[in-house]
Amino acid sequence: MSTAALPADFLQAITEGFPVDFLTREPGELQEYGRDWTRVYAPAPAAVALPRTTDEVSRLLALCHQHHIAVVPSGGRTGLAGGAVAARGELVLSLQRMTRMGPVDLLGNTVRVQAGAVTEAVHHHCAEHGLTWPVDFASKGSSTVGGNIATNAGGVKVIRYGLTRQWVLGLQVVTAQGEVLELNGALEKNNTGTDLRQLFIGSEGTLGVITEATLKLTQLPGKQDVFLFAVPDVAAVLRLFRDARRQNAFSISAYEFFTDRCMARLGRHRKLRPPFETPSECYVLLEAEAKDAAAVEGWLGSLFERELVTDGVQAQGAAQAAELWALREGISESLSATGLPHKNDISLPVAGLEAFCAELEAIFSARYPGWEICLFGHIGDGNLHVNVMKPDAMDKAEFLAHTKQADPTMFALVQKHGGSISAEHGVGLLKKDYLGYSRAPAELALLRTLKRALDPRCILNPGKVVDA
Repeated sequence: MSTAALPADFLQAITEGFPVDFLTREPGELQEYGRDWTRVYAPAPAAVALPRTTDEVSRLLALCHQHHIAVVPSGGRTGLAGGAVAARGELVLSLQRMTRMGPVDLLGNTVRVQAGAVTEAVHHHCAEHGLTWPVDFASKGSSTVGGNIATNAGGVKVIRYGLTRQWVLGLQVVTAQGEVLELNGALEKNNTGTDLRQLFIGSEGTLGVITEATLKLTQLPGKQDVFLFAVPDVAAVLRLFRDARRQNAFSISAYEFFTDRCMARLGRHRKLRPPFETPSECYVLLEAEAKDAAAVEGWLGSLFERELVTDGVQAQGAAQAAELWALREGISESLSATGLPHKNDISLPVAGLEAFCAELEAIFSARYPGWEICLFGHIGDGNLHVNVMKPDAMDKAEFLAHTKQADPTMFALVQKHGGSISAEHGVGLLKKDYLGYSRAPAELALLRTLKRALDPRCILNPGKVVDA
């Protein structure tokens, strides 16, 4: 559908019933709003709608349902699975103007916000009261609450706090027909049948559009110690994690790792380097809240005695802690800035990571001989980010064709070890064809049934996750 193909009576209804700046068809904005961070699909939306209220979203979706107009809900567009891509003339529904944050409820430890509120803005809003919404990742400065919920986002603190769905009490959702649902409010307990809000959390905008959410908050953590360790290989990353997990001297808030190839790309893009004289194949960033400072010191000393690490540093203050975190949080951006990565976001049961990683190396050798593979991830929750970098001499189309042929081999290994082909980035377009490696036929049939029931005309994010 081109911009000219939008029905005249639909455009007339927009002109008469919505603010003058509600709809844009400016070419630059179509390009910007029609894509996410994947940069794989060429954006081609018909127009972009920019509502400010749930009422505007409701009336717009009722019109779209009436006219059979496909809609792609859009948040911060930081996704990496093509879930927010509008490549087939869809209408993009951007929630970016819906940024209102209500007062923090200090008795219930909740806050209600609009879906376009930026994750980091929510953190600042709550921190004034000693509270936080503990959903945290590198894109927090541009990702939005609605997008986080729609993809059930993970991030760097899952090992301590869990996924986004554990921190959402209530949702306001607009259905494909334009009906507004208020689900659960601010209730901690509501045992009245199926919890409908869970249908929409993680559904990637295919079942309804989230417009507001009541978020569950927790106390800001105490002083966090941040460490960076050098270790010789991925097996050593896992050995160190197993040892850290057994300690009673601290509570782990984050356990992240990345390889020297990630570090090299980070150095090229951001001019950053690790604070060690000797390079290492792998690095581990550990953030922990100490329970016993003396015991922590003893544990650190023992790491070298037992040869679990080859080097290490503890941040001396907030500034150095931020510098160490920048090494981890700048990786994804740096990979994209210095080349074309083919990204895979996979997860395994934590106990099965070591066996999986041992077999993964054989796949790389067979499928990508001599290619640059950049590995990083949230080892503490079983999540690996596998980035295959396009060789400089290979054109994009050949590269994408090669990775598409190679992916099933990796996904078969993921399936063998009881893992998931998508840990936190969702399914979108990129993972849709491979969903059967993580979901049984009966599950896929049920997902299609839900889609047909809630969106009978298939106007919401069509073609994403599953076909009806």
